[in-house]
Amino acid sequence: MGGNSMKKKYVTIRDIAEKAGVSINTVSRALNNKPDISEETKKRILEIARELGYVKNATASSLRSKRTNIVGVIIADSANPFYAEVLKGIEVASRKYGYQIILMNTERIYENEEKAIDVLLQRRVDGLLITPVQDRSDDIEFLIERKVPFVVVGRHFEGLEVDEIHSDEVKGGYLATKHLIDRGRRNILMISGYLFKSAAYMRLEGYKKALKEHGIPFKEEMVIVTDIDIESGYQAMNEAIEKGLHFDAVFCYNDLLAFGAMKALKEHGYRIPEDVAVVGYDDIVYSSFVCPPLTTVRIKKFEMGFEAFRMLLQRMKGRRKKRKRVILDVELVVRESS
Repeated sequence: MGGNSMKKKYVTIRDIAEKAGVSINTVSRALNNKPDISEETKKRILEIARELGYVKNATASSLRSKRTNIVGVIIADSANPFYAEVLKGIEVASRKYGYQIILMNTERIYENEEKAIDVLLQRRVDGLLITPVQDRSDDIEFLIERKVPFVVVGRHFEGLEVDEIHSDEVKGGYLATKHLIDRGRRNILMISGYLFKSAAYMRLEGYKKALKEHGIPFKEEMVIVTDIDIESGYQAMNEAIEKGLHFDAVFCYNDLLAFGAMKALKEHGYRIPEDVAVVGYDDIVYSSFVCPPLTTVRIKKFEMGFEAFRMLLQRMKGRRKKRKRVILDVELVVRESS
């Protein structure tokens, strides 16, 4: 077998023109659904194209139009069900408006985020949707300088003029904490994400606000800062118990942390909610199926993804020059864990 025998040969418009006995220009007009060609000729050309297995050369089209109709989506953690629901909103919107997406996952590592931006810009995507890691903002500043259309999803950058959409995190932290206080809890532990994340420090702000309103002093030792997965929640709760912290409730940065914390509490013989009430955040799909079902703050995840795409589309089409910040409302969903 020759060295090139396995190389894929794509059908060209020249091949279709030869078989149809028409010009290349006529084939091009038929494939692009132009009006100045008879329906009969167009139908015959499209049938021949199907028979030959013709696939449109998107690269060639994008070179001509200066657009790829592709959007890059950079998410922080593909294993987190929260992002799956945001992504669903992005995908529905992209299909509605005739775009495809290229998805890249950073595993919450800043260097991966930088690399993802570089790769997607090399692919000449028309714009970017980013859920940033946020321990640095150099890459975001680079995008601003380069005038690349992008929208920050689920995060807020203080001091940077960027398009962004996120939840009302202060309100969410406040609702969760106030609910626990209304249930008669006074010693409320918070298991937080790293505080360079806007969502973490805003949820902490809401927690502090609720404590202050009810005359409960804020204590630094009652906030444990950790990563935001199940294992980290499990370890943080074990740490709180081993330190001998006195608490009758816990507010977790997200539902995954709450799942881990609940496992640790059960292993140490605590009853939920009788001994310790638990509240999570995000209302991911599993939250109503754990035992006991988890009280949580519901975020509009699908809407966040869908609206983020619409915001990006406005920017890509040049319909909006001013920076836009959208803050989505949140609600408390009360279940048996509190």
